[in-house]
Amino acid sequence: MPPTPAEVRRLLHALDDPDNLEFPASHHHRRARHAFGRLAQRLDADLGGRCRVDRDVQDASLHGRIEVPASVAATGRQLVISVSNFGGLAVLSVDNPGVWTDAEAAALLHPGDARRVEAALADLGYTLIPEDPLWERYDGSCDPRVFGGSAGTWWDRYFDYF
Repeated sequence: MPPTPAEVRRLLHALDDPDNLEFPASHHHRRARHAFGRLAQRLDADLGGRCRVDRDVQDASLHGRIEVPASVAATGRQLVISVSNFGGLAVLSVDNPGVWTDAEAAALLHPGDARRVEAALADLGYTLIPEDPLWERYDGSCDPRVFGGSAGTWWDRYFDYF
């Protein structure tokens, strides 16, 4: 069962660290990179096609992004799995992050795709969280100026570039 919005907010606050913007102090890049590679391989195998994998993320709290082409997804639309450097957080989006609310994405997402992606994430130790709470105004412990002068969102904090 996915976490509730209140549980997600508590998790986001618990992971927040003003001294470590791109990754937590306990981050092991090599281990995170290996797990991310295994996730990409698992999704290729489970979905029966080749995913596009962005591993070249720098100056970001985002670790990487995996795009499942519409031609591979039973949903018939591109799926995007975004993985954060913090807490093994992952988000599954239809088309692209920020396009649909969680309710709209759930209506579009084929149950088979959802099961396969959720199982791969869970089996590899990722925490799948809903996207909607991430678009709320950031109210954590970092200086808001790190978000370019605006208050920013939780998405900015855990899944974006600085």
